[in-house]
Amino acid sequence: MAGANTVEFTDDNFEAEVLQSDIPVLVDFWADWCMPCKALGPVIEELGADYAGKVKVGKMNIDTSQKAAVTYGVQSIPTVMIFSGGNEVEKFIGLKTKKDYQAALDKTLG
Repeated sequence: MAGANTVEFTDDNFEAEVLQSDIPVLVDFWADWCMPCKALGPVIEELGADYAGKVKVGKMNIDTSQKAAVTYGVQSIPTVMIFSGGNEVEKFIGLKTKKDYQAALDKTLG
């Protein structure tokens, strides 16, 4: 579930919120039953706060919205993807550190 600093992405809003965004987007593909996903949740919230106004940060529950997960080959969760200009520019599979995501976001922001 998305928090105060994150957006909830769904199959219905993925194109508008992610692919058509004018700023980079970080998408956390997750599910309620995934313990590593739950461990990652606070990091995603922190990134949402840290990059507010520069990067759109959000979560996509693969149990309720599967289309984008299938389209982008998400086979294991958590998977975190960064999109810029409607294109996938970075993909992390499994639990990574906040610094890993920050480095990728900073690189994407230039």
